[in-house]
Amino acid sequence: MICKRSLVRRTTAVGVASAAALVLAACGGDGDSADSSQHNGHGAGAGSSSASASPTTAQGKHNAADVAFAQGMIPHHRQAVEMADLAEGRARSAEVKKLAADIKRAQAPEIKTLSGWLTSWGEDVPAEGGMDHSLHDTGAMMTAEEMTELENASGTAFDTAFLKMMIKHHEGAVAMAKTEQADGASAAAVKLAGRIVTAQSTEIDQMNTLLGKN
Repeated sequence: MICKRSLVRRTTAVGVASAAALVLAACGGDGDSADSSQHNGHGAGAGSSSASASPTTAQGKHNAADVAFAQGMIPHHRQAVEMADLAEGRARSAEVKKLAADIKRAQAPEIKTLSGWLTSWGEDVPAEGGMDHSLHDTGAMMTAEEMTELENASGTAFDTAFLKMMIKHHEGAVAMAKTEQADGASAAAVKLAGRIVTAQSTEIDQMNTLLGKN
């Protein structure tokens, strides 16, 4: 009755519309509308929370394979940068010098990225000058004798030695990266491994072409 009297008092079209809105709110819009609003609000909230939490969860997820990949790739990259540094003053071919500069430009930042991951995971970052000697057995890294040979070479002899050694070095990196792709849990680390496989496989083809010119 209260609702009906309220409607009668409203004589204008605007009044009727206003009263109707009040009637709906007071007399029966409470149930479904409120529940619907509550569910919609909860759904949006849950979706937002989930979306914001997912990247953090994904970034923090890692396993032993990710740690092994980072700890093995850091000294491997450091040696590649060291080899690339030698090319500046010893290489004869402008193409070899450019390739060496490209390798350094790509791998130096990756060392920082890999080191940052290990720190965030609470794992040890390999010390400067430290070597994973198990990588020598797989051919993934140059031995001290091979590095000395490269340091003592110059001109065309350096170009040939550099290309042969860097092909071998890249093949080791590609193998390590493929293992990470298969076994890693960190999405970021697996993604980096994919970039390493693509980039270094392309450089291997390029170096084989240059080697054929020497």
